[in-house]
Amino acid sequence: MMPQAYGVGLNPMSPTAPAFQLRAVVVPIYLPTLLFSAGESALIPVLPAIASRLGADLSVAGLVASMLVVGILIGDIPGGWIVSRIGERLSMLWSSLLALLGIGISIVAPNPGVLGLGILAIGLATSVFALARHAFLTTFVPLPHRARALSTLGGMFRAGAVLGPLLTAALMSVTHDPATAFWLTAAFTLGASLVLIFMPDPEKSFGQVRTHLVKVSPHRTLRETAGEEEALDEVRGIFKTITRNFSVLIRVGTAAGLVVALRTGRTVLLPLWAVSIGVSSADTALVLGLASAIDFALFFWSGQVMDRFGRLAAIVPSMLGMAIPLVILAFTHDGPSAAVWFVVTALVMGFGNGLGSGINLTLASDLAPPKNPAPFLGAFRFMTDAFGAAAPLMVSGVIGLATISAAAATLGVLGFVGVGMMLRWVPRYISRS
Repeated sequence: MMPQAYGVGLNPMSPTAPAFQLRAVVVPIYLPTLLFSAGESALIPVLPAIASRLGADLSVAGLVASMLVVGILIGDIPGGWIVSRIGERLSMLWSSLLALLGIGISIVAPNPGVLGLGILAIGLATSVFALARHAFLTTFVPLPHRARALSTLGGMFRAGAVLGPLLTAALMSVTHDPATAFWLTAAFTLGASLVLIFMPDPEKSFGQVRTHLVKVSPHRTLRETAGEEEALDEVRGIFKTITRNFSVLIRVGTAAGLVVALRTGRTVLLPLWAVSIGVSSADTALVLGLASAIDFALFFWSGQVMDRFGRLAAIVPSMLGMAIPLVILAFTHDGPSAAVWFVVTALVMGFGNGLGSGINLTLASDLAPPKNPAPFLGAFRFMTDAFGAAAPLMVSGVIGLATISAAAATLGVLGFVGVGMMLRWVPRYISRS
């Protein structure tokens, strides 16, 4: 039975609430996001090398690295329910603690299977943390400031994606042991946890917020904020929402899913490629950190391009900027300049990914019904996350059946398919294309 809502609390824009300032969310949202993102990103470049040291071949190492995005997909379903039941702040805190548990399992892992279990836990934590921080912004940031707050949130995530690998590279140059990256991740995650534990009561900083009393059982009610309600709406009846919107989701949703497939596929393929051609873990982390820096430098301009010249003006160059280098890379594995091609591919793909910053959030917002967007947004995100989880698994499978070069070429071809689908379907469904 659907929860029954009744009763309303105070509006955050009431006369008793302090005037909102964006810097008010630096400590409760932006700082934990930066730390959590840096911790997760510190691991990505070295996961295949760590798995290889535990006896995994390239295919199994790819499977282990894939557990991060698989965990994110699995966490999409219970995440909204968790946020709605225990609140945004506690959800972020418990997610951080789950990530620390996953790190601990990974540190003591005796084989690739246990390592994969630890990485899966980190992925689950990442999913719930992301839902909770978005819900927090929905609850405490007034609508006129929300777009800028969300844009800055995306910037913090990307800044963490730069900081984590670069610090991993520095650490590897001293320790020469990729597994020590887990301690760096633990330090970042613990820092995020401490911020969440000791930050001031949000209602003292932002004023009281609108709430609903929600009956969750015949004898129990909970007070739910707007952000918690939206988080639950995004996952409630997700498969019914997919069925109702099947036509647009199978077309534009699949195209958007291929964007995510390129992104997640490269986060597994490029570190595997580095292991395959003998690039050190420190150098791999440095290269991927620099690629993330290029991505970070472009994230603001992507929105400007989409708003001024239309969605396809950013989507098509972005996808081509990731697909073309992958196809070229596929022919360089055994050449004398394999390491050079690896560096060039990583940097160009960082440029391509940066051109497409915010693509899927923008497309989902364009397509969502304005009166009740949350269920559609949840279905759209679940579908694209499914592609994101499938791509690294596909990379691992193709490596096992054929070669890593074939995996790179396959991922690149999927990018070209995505470009074709975007050109075909985005103009049909979105006027601002």
